Amino acid sequence: MRGFNSVIFIIFFIFSLTVWEVDAGWKLDYLPMNFTLEEEHSGVFPYTLAQLDMEKESLLGCSVSGPGVTEEPVGIFHIDKNRAVIQVHQKVDYEEHQNFMIRMDCISSDKVHTRLGVEIQVMDINDNAPEFDKEKYEISVEESTPQGSELVSVSAVDLDDRSSGNGLFSFSIASVTPPPPSSLQFFITQQNNSGLVSFRGCLDYEEAQSYTIVVEAKDHGRSVQLSSSATVIINIIDNNDHRPQLSVTPGGGRVREGESGVVIYRLEVTDGDQRGSAGWRAKYSLHGEKQENFRIETEPTTNRGILSVTTPLDVEDSSELNLLVSVENEEPLVSCTVKRRRDGGLWDVDYFRQSSGAALLSFPVTVTVETANHPEEHVSVLENTAPGYNLWTFTPTHQDLNSPGNIRFVKGEDVDNWVKVDSETGQVSTVKVLDRESPFVKDSTYTVTVYAIDQSEPPMTGTGTLIIHLLDQNDNLPSLQVNRLEMCLSDKPTWINITAVDLDLPPFSGPFSYQLLGDVEEKWRIEPSHGEQVSLVKEAGVYSGQYEIRVKVGDVGGRFSVETLVVIVYNCSITFSGWTGTRPTSRISIIALIIIITSLLLGVLLALFSFSCVKRKVMMKDLQGSEGSLLHYNTETPGTDCENFPYIIQEHHHRNWSSYSL
Repeated sequence: MRGFNSVIFIIFFIFSLTVWEVDAGWKLDYLPMNFTLEEEHSGVFPYTLAQLDMEKESLLGCSVSGPGVTEEPVGIFHIDKNRAVIQVHQKVDYEEHQNFMIRMDCISSDKVHTRLGVEIQVMDINDNAPEFDKEKYEISVEESTPQGSELVSVSAVDLDDRSSGNGLFSFSIASVTPPPPSSLQFFITQQNNSGLVSFRGCLDYEEAQSYTIVVEAKDHGRSVQLSSSATVIINIIDNNDHRPQLSVTPGGGRVREGESGVVIYRLEVTDGDQRGSAGWRAKYSLHGEKQENFRIETEPTTNRGILSVTTPLDVEDSSELNLLVSVENEEPLVSCTVKRRRDGGLWDVDYFRQSSGAALLSFPVTVTVETANHPEEHVSVLENTAPGYNLWTFTPTHQDLNSPGNIRFVKGEDVDNWVKVDSETGQVSTVKVLDRESPFVKDSTYTVTVYAIDQSEPPMTGTGTLIIHLLDQNDNLPSLQVNRLEMCLSDKPTWINITAVDLDLPPFSGPFSYQLLGDVEEKWRIEPSHGEQVSLVKEAGVYSGQYEIRVKVGDVGGRFSVETLVVIVYNCSITFSGWTGTRPTSRISIIALIIIITSLLLGVLLALFSFSCVKRKVMMKDLQGSEGSLLHYNTETPGTDCENFPYIIQEHHHRNWSSYSL
């Protein structure tokens, strides 16, 4: 554009001179001159820009006009006629003015008219950084979005000369917070003044719910590069990328014949997706023997599957029924797995999308049908359930009673006081947080007995037993079985086994993951990194002494602990390879030798002492009226501690128990 303006000016200037020559009869001498000026001059004003190739006598009759002199911006340039130089009096900004066209009309002493054209081109310096059109960009994307998809477009502009590096710039990603996992990498591609932010690999809501990306735009200035930045926030929307999992080994339920509308089993499942989302909520379906007699529903707050009987069953038909429970989510399952990372371009990934109606999890449930007077009830409940949870309601039967209000309920056995019993309704509810790892729990069950007493004379008593099956949760951290080990110094790598333990049951315990923390490179390592038992390898460069090694131990449920493992390395005097589970043999030999020598010295001292002792007679106390003597002894006869049961139910005139049960 600058060159085009110059051409137009010159054509217009020549045309004007031609007209003036014809009309006024002037003698024309056209002499265009070109000069350059660097913008934002930092020196002292005024300063000389250029020397004019003219005699100063010929300048005395010249008038100067044009932008920068008589036109806006006025006062930038001045032509010193006495010295025939162009002076600059102010700073010039390239972003406002790229060139100036100054006209000089001169009349010599012999009436020769001359017009001169002076073009001053402003040279750009890198004084502008690229500027984004926004300080912050924000977008929400689903975690199932395929790699390479455009997430957000950013734009910037640089006011410097785009024909030089000052006005050209490139985009880059300066930082990502939090740092993405190895399965994800953000990148930006440039299209003119826009940058397109995308990613390689897989988005994972469970890794991070949002990422803050700082995008930088830096120009290509030769002496200095200027830059600016903008913030891009990527919010991840959770999708169903986790299958529902059983939290415990599937079991079975029990139901009395003739019962209906009662819950017989609660199925516990876990899901790694966002709680309450469509990818987390479970849908259950039922198949198998007499499936029409049952119903299974989803408990909204816990995602449990509540299995109940809708039509009474007859133990004569079948005492055991086999059902198959299938579970899927309200939203189809999608998953993304990185197979291989590439240096350039997109990575190799596997995408999976669940077909409609396909079950994600199926497992068997056995239902036992019991006779109506069976006194033992079973209920399953998740450990750590809050107090106040209703476990069961006992309903006694008594063929001689006219009103249920004649019966009161009393709690019997409850060794750790876990429950309370409503004396009127027979409802059993929790008063403590239930713990499967409690010492009062055996084989994941806890037993409570309840007595029902009527008001007749004499009263009758019935006994009901409630077996509470505690479903395991991942509420215990894994830990090292042994936190102190001993090894021998060696010029070769040696190893020793370490084992982790977890009070939880599978699938919340092993196999465990092991990771060494801190400065352990070329000193210690774990082989392999997963397993019930792994090896701690000591490298040859580890010297004798005591070492404290931090070990991160994780279970399959994702919970972990950081343990301090104390390892003592001895300088053994005998060849030692590997680890035998005891301290090195040479140290054992030395200790044994010390013990033997000490024993010999003690024996000698005792022998010497025995020769120096004086024998004394032991006087016997005479017992009057007796023919014998009695020595004094301090003895006590062991006592007997008795403990009474706090509540005793007296049974009067015991009747037929089969007609009255819980």
